[in-house]
Amino acid sequence: MPKDYSRTQRVADQIQRELAELIETEVRDPRVGRITITEVEVTRDYAHAKIFYTTLSNEEDNTAIDEGLKHASGFLRSQLSSRMRLRVTPQLHFIYDESIERGVYLSRLIDKAIGKT
Repeated sequence: MPKDYSRTQRVADQIQRELAELIETEVRDPRVGRITITEVEVTRDYAHAKIFYTTLSNEEDNTAIDEGLKHASGFLRSQLSSRMRLRVTPQLHFIYDESIERGVYLSRLIDKAIGKT
């Protein structure tokens, strides 16, 4: 393990694994559906965690998914608290990760520019 792999990063990675499992097995809200957690960023004091996620749904469904995740955030936080031994369980802030869509868009632009399509 590299020296720059901080405790904060290890906590973020553990939160990512736990949330992925909780969303898949415990959240019953049909709005949440199939999401992939792409990254978790935790503040140094563990008070807040940004949860970046992506989905294959359309923009309309993404709004419903976002609402479902906000609705489930209290439940998910309490479950994280019982699974992880932290003095402070962070507030969860779900953010839609547009990087995959941007990558596909740029790839299409490049293909178009070089005449592949």
